[in-house]
Amino acid sequence: MDFTVEQENGTAIVSVNIERLNASNAAGLKAELVLLNKGSVNNIVIDMSKAKYCDSSGLSAILVANRLCKDTNGQFVLCGLQVNVQKLIEIAQLDKVLALAKDRDAALELIS
Repeated sequence: MDFTVEQENGTAIVSVNIERLNASNAAGLKAELVLLNKGSVNNIVIDMSKAKYCDSSGLSAILVANRLCKDTNGQFVLCGLQVNVQKLIEIAQLDKVLALAKDRDAALELIS
């Protein structure tokens, strides 16, 4: 399974369980995020600690999560970024738009 979802105190934690978040699997992540949103989940954490690579499709899925949470007055936090993915986020200047956290615990702390 490419993604797993856990619920903790009204927050969905989506773990990316693949090394490459790209065009071949980003649509699955987007679908998961839309389902969560339709299920009235508006606080989402995406844990990217296993992902070593992310392309524009992956970034698009991350931005969908951010927009869905904002549109429903929720919060979105991206955590566990590995060096290459962190650099991509910074180059795209998304570090100014997205809430980032070191790990899952820090992300949940930001939301609470």
